[in-house]
Amino acid sequence: MTAVQDHVALAEIELCGELMIAASATEAERLSADRIDEVLKVSPGPRPPGGTPSGPRRTP
Repeated sequence: MTAVQDHVALAEIELCGELMIAASATEAERLSADRIDEVLKVSPGPRPPGGTPSGPRRTP
């Protein structure tokens, strides 16, 4: 039997784990967008006046 690894799926699982760890360590009700960007190691995209991202996040 040959083991097959999906490296993209494994990376996504690792990022989800990092988000869960960050969420459990915060005293706030939820993580801020800036904290999520920090945990996922992405730079924030432009934000419209409402404060929500205007498009997909891009990695540096």
